[in-house]
Amino acid sequence: MYRFFTDDSQIHVEEKRVILTGKDVNHIRSVLRMQPGDEISVMNGIDGRDYRCGILEMTENEVLCELRFIREADNELPIEVVLYQGLPKSDKMELILQKCVELGASRVVPVSMKRCVMKLDPKKEASRIARWQSIAEAAAKQSKRGIIPEVGNVLPFAQAVEEARTFDHFLLPYEMAEDMEHTRELLESIRPGERVAVFIGPEGGFDPGEVERAASAGAQAITLGKRILRTETAGMVVLSWLGYLTEGKV
Repeated sequence: MYRFFTDDSQIHVEEKRVILTGKDVNHIRSVLRMQPGDEISVMNGIDGRDYRCGILEMTENEVLCELRFIREADNELPIEVVLYQGLPKSDKMELILQKCVELGASRVVPVSMKRCVMKLDPKKEASRIARWQSIAEAAAKQSKRGIIPEVGNVLPFAQAVEEARTFDHFLLPYEMAEDMEHTRELLESIRPGERVAVFIGPEGGFDPGEVERAASAGAQAITLGKRILRTETAGMVVLSWLGYLTEGKV
């Protein structure tokens, strides 16, 4: 079943009406070639609810739907995971966003670190963030997410650390960490409802000073195994582990 996101103001529960506008209209009419009576899933991207609708009418500017029933979504991770990603080179951020949204990240924050090769031009940041947000939305649709994860503005490392220190868990995958038993125990201690910050370094890894600063703010260094992973792989591994370990605890 096809899933679409719309503004919460377009969902009228009492009137049993849902309206879709914008680019989804052309996609439904011209690409998917859907017809009145076809059923679709609509989300507001906020509360995770699945509003099941039947298409009533299509015009040039909107798709009018009948709200048939509401299903409480159960496909989100039982924990909130925010990925703080060191800015990678080229278009790697797009792959990271796509896969980490599929795996359940609640939010992704690009972070400027000392060893980042990419330096985002402030004049182009807004358009780049908008591009990344559209990729997150597409990934949320494809993976049947109940929310659209937010792509935050680029933060300097120090500010990102200050945010992360307020979380229940602050994880720092680091190639110098070697204690897999500690990593396993730490990840297994995470409980549903908790907030987890995950910091991933850029291609050059973390600067030692950054590791020290994060540790002083409560970060726990963890290992991802004996092999050195690329920056675009590391976040996926952590999210996969967290999903495996926490979804069975609900």
